[in-house]
Parts: sequence; structure tokens; C-alpha cells
Amino acid sequence: MSTTRKHTALPKAQILIEALPWLTRHNGKTVVIKFGGNAMIDEDLKAAFAQDVVFLHHAGLKPVVVHGGGPQISAALDKHGIVSEFKAGLRVTTEDAMDVVRMVLAGQVQRELVGLLNRHGPLAVGLTGEDAHTITAVKHRPTIDGESVDIGRVGEITAIDTGAIEALLADGRIPVVSSIARSQDDHHVYNVNADTAAAALAAALGAETLMVLTDVEGLYEDWPNSDEVISRLTASQLEKLLPDLSAGMVPKMEGCLHAVRGGVTTARVIDGRVQHSILLEIFTDEGIGTMVVPDETEGESS
Repeated sequence: MSTTRKHTALPKAQILIEALPWLTRHNGKTVVIKFGGNAMIDEDLKAAFAQDVVFLHHAGLKPVVVHGGGPQISAALDKHGIVSEFKAGLRVTTEDAMDVVRMVLAGQVQRELVGLLNRHGPLAVGLTGEDAHTITAVKHRPTIDGESVDIGRVGEITAIDTGAIEALLADGRIPVVSSIARSQDDHHVYNVNADTAAAALAAALGAETLMVLTDVEGLYEDWPNSDEVISRLTASQLEKLLPDLSAGMVPKMEGCLHAVRGGVTTARVIDGRVQHSILLEIFTDEGIGTMVVPDETEGESS
């Protein structure tokens, strides 16, 4: 009996010890995680995500979760007879659609995520960008074919106030933030791209890491000709690639670029379809996505 136990326990101990350098390095550091894609829909992936975030919390990190809710919003708009329309990769958000967006993000997606996290203890607290002026925005007018286009109540972030989030972190809580912003110049609210919101929060919080969950393995070297994933690139290298990326990947990679240029140590795009991808990315040598790092300064070795 004891021999069997020794054989099963030893590999577990080795796995834990392998994580030690990362636990030491990340202890006390803030990590902002953008929750999205399949991980938001698949029940097993949702449960694994919640476990990962709680593990990070108990391992001494300070996770902050930011979420959108594209699929859930589309389903709710369908139910209300409102057509989903996208321009420049962003959802056209009419006044009627905004009411639905707010209801789905703050009342459905966030509540479910808070509930999953709180199965493990009194940890998660939900808020939106409206709360305590966390995210402030003005109307975003994307340029399409050289012309400024009106896409309704879609916001461009102008200010971040991290006070409420920092208070929650200091209290040992896990903030869960819905990507809705208060307006800087009228009494409305704005729908903000969740990738952009996560990046802005990561920079404002001085986070160690921004992690963006996606439905792909990472940034591909030469898609669609190759499925080779770029495992690491600098901010300047990423900037050169941006014009050629697919519409869905642009806000994610722009977010990563904004984060590392804003003082975040690393920004990573990881495959949310892999269970426990967050733990694999943070606590092992074999990172499983694409990591963006700041440009090296003079005299710094690679």
C-alpha cells in the first residue's frame, strides 16, 4: 500500500515543485484575464476557468477578470428581434441594443461567472465600468475606407479609475468587470470592446500580466498558409503585423500592444479551448500561446 502511495504522490509533488519559481516570481502581482470565446460557453471550460482563477488567488496572485459576452448578446438580441450588425469588427450598438447589452453583460454573464468563482469561497465581486467611474468613454467612430462611421453606443476609453478594483484586491477579493463604460460627456453608457477594456485596466493597474483567452492557439506565423504559432514577439514586431491580422484578432493584439507599451510586463493570447490553459501558461516552461513583451532597451540581453 505504502509503495503505491509513494508512486502516485511523487509525480504530484514534482509538478508542484516545478511551479515554485513561477509562484515566487508572480507572488503579489496583479494579473488581468480577459474571459471570452468558447471558454464562456462550454460548461467544463467555464468550471476549469473558475478553478484556475481561484488557484491564482490562493497562490498569492491578484487576478482581475474582464469579460464581454458576444455570443450571449447576439442570442439575446435575436430574442428581442434586434438584428446584430458588425462594422470594423465592432458591434453596431443602437439605443435598444445597448439596453440588451447592459442587461446581458451585467445581469447574466457576470452573475454566472461570479457564481462559479464563489463556489470556492466568498471571493468574487462583480462590477461594470460604470461603478465608481472605473471605465469612462466617449463615442467611438471607426474609420472604414477613409470615412468616419457611426456605430452607435460603442465607446472609446478615455479614463480608467482603478480605485474600486484596488480596494477589492486589498480586501482579498476577485473583481469581475463587465465591459460597459460610463460616458464622459452625456448621461448614457457605452459598450466597450472587452479586449480593449482588459488592456486598459491592465496598464492602469500596473499588472504583471495581461492574458486574453481566444478560440485559437495564438498568433499564427503565416495564416492561413501555416498553423505555426508565434510563441514570443516584441511590441515593435507586433505593430508591423497588425495591418495584416484578421478582424477578430486585431482588438486582442492591439490590446496586448497597448498593455506592454503601458508598463505591463507581458501580454499573452492563449487558447481558451484548452482546459486549465491559464495555469499552463503561468506556471510552466511550455507556454501555450503567444507572448508579447516590451521592446528591449539598449544594453538589455534577449
